[in-house]
Amino acid sequence: MAYIVIIAMVALLQFIYFSIQVGRARGRCDVAAPATTGNEEFERYFRVHQNTLEQLVVFLPALVAAATFGNQFFAAPVGLLFVIGRALYARAYIRDPGSRTIGFAMGLLANLALIGAALVGAIQQAF
Repeated sequence: MAYIVIIAMVALLQFIYFSIQVGRARGRCDVAAPATTGNEEFERYFRVHQNTLEQLVVFLPALVAAATFGNQFFAAPVGLLFVIGRALYARAYIRDPGSRTIGFAMGLLANLALIGAALVGAIQQAF
């Protein structure tokens, strides 16, 4: 399970990095808290952070469940694919929101694969 914990912690560190980027963009773009709109550059950083939070709610339990009921040696690389997808998504979205598709798709497919592995493994163990 060490690989799973490593991947989960890397995903959380990535999320913290995205939050730092939001803070920096807030200062650079002069967007005072609690505002979340008003500057397009800031809004891009904010949306990356918010979307990542939304995806982590699915990713973290799916990662642990896939490793527990499926196979941790499958779940770990798929989890890494999610983290890489989030990095690609962030980079693309900040440059041009219309170009975020590949990174978003990688994260989505990773989440679906983890959910599928957890579900199949749990069903096999149940019956």
